[in-house]
Amino acid sequence: MNTKPNKNQRSINISGRKITAIGARKNLFADFYHASMTSNWRTFIGCALLVFLSLNAIFAALFALQPNSIANIPAGKSWYVIYFSIETLATVGYGDMHPATDYAHLVASTETFIGLLFSAVLTGLIFARFAQPRVRILASNAILISQHNNQPTLMLRVANERLNNISDATARLWMMYTETSAEGQSFRRFVELQLTRNNQPMLILTWAIFHTIDASSPLFGLSQDDFANMDLGFVLIITGNDESIAQEVHSRHTYDLQQIKYDHQFVDVLSVDASGKTTVNYNNFHLTTPNNADKAGTNPKN
Repeated sequence: MNTKPNKNQRSINISGRKITAIGARKNLFADFYHASMTSNWRTFIGCALLVFLSLNAIFAALFALQPNSIANIPAGKSWYVIYFSIETLATVGYGDMHPATDYAHLVASTETFIGLLFSAVLTGLIFARFAQPRVRILASNAILISQHNNQPTLMLRVANERLNNISDATARLWMMYTETSAEGQSFRRFVELQLTRNNQPMLILTWAIFHTIDASSPLFGLSQDDFANMDLGFVLIITGNDESIAQEVHSRHTYDLQQIKYDHQFVDVLSVDASGKTTVNYNNFHLTTPNNADKAGTNPKN
């Protein structure tokens, strides 16, 4: 048996499950922009620094191939060619050290051209990363199945953490499950669930999202054992227009089987005091309590 690891083997996380992909080719140069935009800042800055140092080391070595090719290098400090390389790549040119031979002029010209390209690419990528629209939509870490208006209902809630206005916000909720065909083949299916209200003209604070489990619902008649057998999960997509940056924003949240709570309700986050002042307590956002908590005297829990 061949136990040698596959070079094209990668692991990804989809909706809380780890999936290993084999044979999907990875080409850094073909996906350079995508890799630059999706890497974290530590990796991005680290790679940029590595490229910067590598280029300087290469050109410093080229300058060192011809002794005395750089004028005004202090005696006994031949490694100053590294400083000259940095000044050339960054197009600083302080003037103390300068090329003294045709060979050095040729190498310096080449390095200056590469330095201009490097600066342009790095500047563009940094600007793109900062300009990329990002949304801070907070979604409850549990999805509830309980009674609402005397009907079994699937419910969750979201909030805009920036407290600015996202206009024309739209929510779409899918259930995902594993289905086995008559031939014994397994497929991952996605079915969109009808929401009681899928639009919000102004998403500034919180938004409760409901799906009624009636005869028209794909969840109708399913038990908790059915959920487990189907490997049930949910995907929530929120889109809207962020008025602060005048751009469309998107937010995706996934829930697996372990995040479903039965016969629970969310703890209120909105309260109004005697003077009419409204308070939103985001510390309670993820808290839920059993439907019989008032009778049993239990405390809210996550």
